[in-house]
Amino acid sequence: MSDQKHDHVHGPDCDHDHEHGEDIFIVTDESGEEHEMVMVYTFQSQEQAYAVLLDRNDPEADGVIFRIEEEDEDAYLVNIEDEEEWERVVTIYNEIVAQEEE
Repeated sequence: MSDQKHDHVHGPDCDHDHEHGEDIFIVTDESGEEHEMVMVYTFQSQEQAYAVLLDRNDPEADGVIFRIEEEDEDAYLVNIEDEEEWERVVTIYNEIVAQEEE
């Protein structure tokens, strides 16, 4: 999952669905297939923000987690490449999901 690339440029003609409050991103998987992804959740870990995205056309599919990095006033989704960071973030997200299910 962490091999997916984010390919989105935010601008006035971006493909976000602003009317419905959804943040839509085009994510290209390791096979080169594009997926419309919806940002469904954000959370913090060690002063770093993360986003969880679900496939807009396959909501039953596993979510994808990206690190949110900011540069000037723009925010970007970045792959989590560090295995230790990935394990920590997945553990935190699983704890959040478990708490919400209770």
